[in-house]
Amino acid sequence: MAVPKRKMSRSNTRHRRAQWKASVPPLTPCPCPRKEMVVPHRACTHCGLYKGRQVVDQP
Repeated sequence: MAVPKRKMSRSNTRHRRAQWKASVPPLTPCPCPRKEMVVPHRACTHCGLYKGRQVVDQP
């Protein structure tokens, strides 16, 4: 198993970790008349539609 020869400095560790950034998920309009923006491959939280059919009952 590979083991580092020396301890990595705090500066180098933080510099490496600074590259890990969260990104905003892409949004697509829902097919319902309201055209609410939803995350792809998820049911709409407003109307419960997914791929044009009702999958979640909404009150």
